[in-house]
Amino acid sequence: MDATGAPRHVGGRATLGWVLVSESSNRPAIEVEGIVKHFGEVAALAGVDLVAAQGQVMGLLGPNGAGKTTLVRVLTTLLRADSGSARVLGLDVQRDAAELRGRIGLAGQYAAVDENLTGLENLTMVGRLYGEGRATAKARGGTPKSMARPAR
Repeated sequence: MDATGAPRHVGGRATLGWVLVSESSNRPAIEVEGIVKHFGEVAALAGVDLVAAQGQVMGLLGPNGAGKTTLVRVLTTLLRADSGSARVLGLDVQRDAAELRGRIGLAGQYAAVDENLTGLENLTMVGRLYGEGRATAKARGGTPKSMARPAR
């Protein structure tokens, strides 16, 4: 945080926002240091640093492709960063993923489905949020033909 208590953001192209309450009043709700994530040669996150105090209200804003969804997926344990570290509610998003998943919730822009994903991909995503491995979540989703097209 800067001297005014505002969140610090360096490196990425988006600003993160949450309302979180940490169990410890002296610990930030979110701490991100140098998070990097590439998809092939595309740098979705390029060294994002962020600190969010407990109870602080913030918004994740940026144009398409700015890395908003990628950062949320890293912070909710759905995607591993290539480098850097992140803690939510004092828990490391990689090392403490199982415990963190039991303490947070995530609702996307459309709470029930992501219309750009197929039905199977949506079910797989929900299974992953509940802690299932990728293969198990996908297998539980089934494979009807109607699941192979985008939800919209």
